[in-house]
Amino acid sequence: MKKGWEAIIGMEVHAQLATATKIFCGCPAEFAAEPNSNTCPVCLGLPGALPVLNQQAVVLGAKAALALGLEIQKESIFARKNYFYPDLPKGYQISQYDKPFSANGTLKLMTAERDDHGHATEWKPVAIYIQRMHLEEDAGKNVHEGLPETDKYSYIDLNRAGTPLAEIVTGPDFRSSWQAYDYVNHVRRVLQWVGASDADMEKGNLRCEANVSVRKIGTKEFNNKVELKNLNSVRFMQKAIEFEIERQIAAHESGEGVTQETRLWDEKNNQTRVMRSKEDAHDYRYFPEPDLQPLNISEEFIEAAKREMPELPDSMRERFMADYELSFTDSSQLISDREIAEYFETAARHSLNPRVTANWVLGEFMRELNASGKSAGQSLATAEDLAELVKTIEAGSINNNQAKEVFAEMFASGKPVAQVIEEKGFIQVSDEGEIAKIVDEVIASNETQVAAYRAGNEKLFGFFVGQVMKASQGKANPKIVNEILKKKL
Repeated sequence: MKKGWEAIIGMEVHAQLATATKIFCGCPAEFAAEPNSNTCPVCLGLPGALPVLNQQAVVLGAKAALALGLEIQKESIFARKNYFYPDLPKGYQISQYDKPFSANGTLKLMTAERDDHGHATEWKPVAIYIQRMHLEEDAGKNVHEGLPETDKYSYIDLNRAGTPLAEIVTGPDFRSSWQAYDYVNHVRRVLQWVGASDADMEKGNLRCEANVSVRKIGTKEFNNKVELKNLNSVRFMQKAIEFEIERQIAAHESGEGVTQETRLWDEKNNQTRVMRSKEDAHDYRYFPEPDLQPLNISEEFIEAAKREMPELPDSMRERFMADYELSFTDSSQLISDREIAEYFETAARHSLNPRVTANWVLGEFMRELNASGKSAGQSLATAEDLAELVKTIEAGSINNNQAKEVFAEMFASGKPVAQVIEEKGFIQVSDEGEIAKIVDEVIASNETQVAAYRAGNEKLFGFFVGQVMKASQGKANPKIVNEILKKKL
């Protein structure tokens, strides 16, 4: 960012709640169904059809609110948000306005300073004020097919109309595109963590918008802001914000100024472009939804929701660092996914060696997950199996290279450690007398190398280790091999 300027960024995240059915009707809320197959008079907005609130959407909304540090309001009111687009069949969206489901949360998260390549150089905590999280229904989806000159039509798929959303709105608290990037990743992780949302951006069940303006450092007034839409990945969002910051600074410095508007991210050309003028709240003509009663939440409901909450990722990261003496980086990687975090902790408790276990989870286990496309919960190699493998390595029964082969087979087949070791013939030789005989044979058959080593060429030590391992068909315990070779050489 150009010196003397600062960015003012607020975020809006729309997360589809993980209910089986829509928020005001019983239609399935599934992804990729035949267009317009999951619809009924309610979500089609037909005359006389009345909405009924989905209780599970309220339960999942409560989990999302608590995970983000928000206060669940005892009373919230649904409102009609009026606007006219083809994907909104009723001509209005049922949302919430002046009395949202939850509000007033301060979220503390770790954000990183980054270099020009996006690599984190320093992590530090920031506090982000979340103004509100309200419940609402989603709109349908416009589908554009073909080229303008051959197909002049757009189509509407209303399967998504009426799916339940939680809209999370922050204050203008971000000062860089990377802070916004870390925030959205945090929100996505905690929503998945508590089971409130799948938060899969590829399926469209998590979408984000950024409100961006810039001002001279030292001034308090806000300049006109631009809302960025069409941000279908967190990385594209970061790029769009960065571009918009630079565009706005240039516009202010040239005297052109910035128009309040909505802009799209054009990923092909790596730039934002105008979509439409930005609406204000009065443009939507909000008024209370007459077909829905106020949503009243009891203290008992809130307390029950709190009791069901799992340990959240940031708390778990701090505990991993304190209890297992893991680094911030390793702990952060382990809590990137709840199943991975739980897999590690179970394995660490059984292996009694958390550091080595963390290395295996972040190394071979993650490699196998990425190659197979599986989640940690789908792994045939259980956390207890990995713990047994770690114990087997520490006991000197197999070496690290053999253990990698063993784990790959365990992951693929679900076979226990002992069976895979036996099948592969990896039972390690740790008998010092037997290894000493092999060492003597290697030394006797390599007199020239022995003389060179004793004359000061210590690099030859690896040669001798290799010869002993080769003679033992890889079964000799490397630690014992090194000890005996040092004595005899």
